[in-house]
Amino acid sequence: MSTTQDLFPTRLERKIGMFERLDPVIHSEGAQRNNGPLSEEQLSDYERKGFLSFENFFPREEMEAFIQELRDYEDDEDLKLSEGTVLEPGRQEIRSIFGIHELSERFSRLTRDPRLLAMVQQLLGSDVYIHQSRINYKPGFKGKGFDWHSDFETWHSEDGMPRMRSLSCSIILTDNGEFNGPLMLVPGSHNYFIPCVGRTPENNYKESLKSQDVGVPDNASLRQLMLEGEIEAPKGGAGSLVLFECNTMHGSNINMSCWPRSNLFFVYNSVENGLVEPFCGNRPRPDFLANRTNWQPLEPVES
Repeated sequence: MSTTQDLFPTRLERKIGMFERLDPVIHSEGAQRNNGPLSEEQLSDYERKGFLSFENFFPREEMEAFIQELRDYEDDEDLKLSEGTVLEPGRQEIRSIFGIHELSERFSRLTRDPRLLAMVQQLLGSDVYIHQSRINYKPGFKGKGFDWHSDFETWHSEDGMPRMRSLSCSIILTDNGEFNGPLMLVPGSHNYFIPCVGRTPENNYKESLKSQDVGVPDNASLRQLMLEGEIEAPKGGAGSLVLFECNTMHGSNINMSCWPRSNLFFVYNSVENGLVEPFCGNRPRPDFLANRTNWQPLEPVES
């Protein structure tokens, strides 16, 4: 059991109401806040909405090698047997591959791309490390959705992430349009923490990565957030980018189109926000889901 004070109680027997976040959204202050590539307008948008989107952030030609590697993984039968690979429920299609930056030197270098790192450090106000990386696949006609959730709620409860000082970079690898299940976010939702009901089973990740039942916010709280902020679904071609704060409510629909949708996710955590024991009281999840072994600050390197 963690001895660090639990400021974000969740997975409770009885429902308690959502409450305002306790941490800043942008962690750099003063001159440091403006010491980076993001403009004051972009910083203000991130602070207000909880995310930023950039169409064609990486040129498509830069993405070609990553896209080919993505296709190779889809045909790798050994990879499908790996613990870090999650298959669609009842199918043999890949849903997610975790720890992608440890499988591939190309993806590892991308986590340290100076164009990404400079923005992440500006927002988190410190050096950072990779908490988690993954590819989410959604094959045409077959790709299932991801229920509404706050990543921080899971990372806090099941991984022991103390504070809201992390973010995700979602890099589009295959075109995301309105019909193939793009990432959806609720603007402003990052400003509230929604405690969830229900004790976390041991090894919950084995089921939750396929279909999440624990750590799902209640409909009344979601409705309130959506009525205040609505829903946005940033779309774009390969190389487009979405940066979103760890507590931003997000999810995605099933893919009912013939066009596959694959997105790459790098989760950056501040080196000043290292993991403690999980607040749910269970054993820590495996390292491919929550990095506990290497918190060395990332150094920029051309990808």
